[in-house]
Amino acid sequence: MQNVNQKQLFNASCIALIVTAMTFAIRAGILGQLGTDFQLNDQELGWVNSMAFLGFPVATVLGGLLYNSIGPRKLMYFAFFAHLLGLVLTIFAAGFWTLLISTFFIGVANGTVEAACNPMIADLYPNNKTTMLNKFHVWFPGGIVIGSLVSLAMTTLGMGWQLQIAIMLIPTLIYAYLIFGQNFPEGENIETSTSTNIKSLLSPLFLLVAVCMSLTAVTELGTQQWVERILGKAGASPMLVLALVTGLMAVGRYFAGPIIHRLNPTGVLWGGSIIAVLGIYLMSIATGGMVYFAAILFAIGVMYFWPTMLGFTSEYLPKTGALGMSLIGGVGMFATAMWQPVIGKWLDDARQVALDSGVSADAADLAAGQAALGNIVLFPIVLVFLFGILYFYMKNRMVKA
Repeated sequence: MQNVNQKQLFNASCIALIVTAMTFAIRAGILGQLGTDFQLNDQELGWVNSMAFLGFPVATVLGGLLYNSIGPRKLMYFAFFAHLLGLVLTIFAAGFWTLLISTFFIGVANGTVEAACNPMIADLYPNNKTTMLNKFHVWFPGGIVIGSLVSLAMTTLGMGWQLQIAIMLIPTLIYAYLIFGQNFPEGENIETSTSTNIKSLLSPLFLLVAVCMSLTAVTELGTQQWVERILGKAGASPMLVLALVTGLMAVGRYFAGPIIHRLNPTGVLWGGSIIAVLGIYLMSIATGGMVYFAAILFAIGVMYFWPTMLGFTSEYLPKTGALGMSLIGGVGMFATAMWQPVIGKWLDDARQVALDSGVSADAADLAAGQAALGNIVLFPIVLVFLFGILYFYMKNRMVKA
């Protein structure tokens, strides 16, 4: 790995992930504005959201298949151009369909960042994969903190959603500056046979991990993406809740090493699913200050899900290589994409039922948000059982080894 600037590539990856995260946070913050400006209901906003989550797995699948042949450099270059295109098209969007197209391009860019950076970091740090992947993924919640606070401040100052999208061009240009002209690793520490990668995907363990990833992603991102619509009338600031949740997630991921070493990845995942159930359930019944307490529990529950699933795949299913890591991330985002319109419909239907019962509009919004959370809590409940099975399976495998 001669002439590869480890630190600069890692930093560039982190900034690219900040852009990815800011697109989620700022979109969550401007959903209300988009609904008003383009006269969209929550189900239609759900379809707009789903394009970001759908573009992501398209990019991760293709990126995972191409990683061995074209390498992380070209993937990162493509991510930059797709981010630039998606952001500019969003700024000039004229309605529902143009929003769908521009948001899809942003999703493709976000997925390409993951497809390039996850295996590249595993290749750069072969003896410390899970810890470094957690440190890299500090900047997904970290970027959401940045994005949510930026969105809150700009909205408070009366700045429109177009300016909030435009602000993301700054970190996009910064990571482009850091990657152009750099030498990249060449797959010395990961499995680079695509045929071996594909064969290894048929492992029952990989399929179980993929199912679990779909549920962890909806638990985490399904809740976060709709925070403004779900908690808007709960007596707490939705964007401050989002900043609190993701800030705690960032701190937790930064110090993940000792925790994962002590509890092992499957223990961390199992425990997290139990706490996530408690957090989401409490959010579904809480109002006022209790919302923040419930949000803290939710953050503790989901903070290690995404990077630990990727680290588990890299460490315990190494023959799946870059393709396996990309597909695991892609499964998570594809599942989240599919559930976005469903969550939006839950909100629309529950709001209408509440309005039909004669309550005020604010009370109907509160009831809709609580009903949606009551449905979302079913995802981590299933995870409690699946991660329990995974925990004892891996424990038994280690004993036999």
